[in-house]
Amino acid sequence: MKVGIAADHGGFEVKEKVAAQLKEAGHTVTDFGAFALDNDDDFPDFTIPLARAVAEGKVERGVAICGSGVGASMAANKVAGVRAALITETYSAHQGVEHDDMNVICLGGRVIGPVLIWEIIQSFLNARYAGEERQRRRMAKVAALEKDR
Repeated sequence: MKVGIAADHGGFEVKEKVAAQLKEAGHTVTDFGAFALDNDDDFPDFTIPLARAVAEGKVERGVAICGSGVGASMAANKVAGVRAALITETYSAHQGVEHDDMNVICLGGRVIGPVLIWEIIQSFLNARYAGEERQRRRMAKVAALEKDR
């Protein structure tokens, strides 16, 4: 799978490790930065290019990491076509894809340990959108909100 990844200083070290794990698992990884640890960088500078790549189909899924995951989630969801959520456990990682067609997962590099982060990402990437009528109806209502902007 083509996976994009991005992080600010709060998730930089986690991003580096996760990118290596993704490659080792056979995924094609596009890194949107940060490319060096800089405590003065800003999460939108990395999350927005990642989110745009997901929305444009350049990558299939995105992983955005900041200190808490909150800022990355807020920024990613400003991009039309992106359905991002802050995830802290594996159930929501797969359920968000299966029921809500989530395409960007946001993680807190300072609040979740590396083993759990990897389990969450695997759950996210292995899930597929079920696309049942009720789910399509709900997602159409969410997509309609983007047109109101």
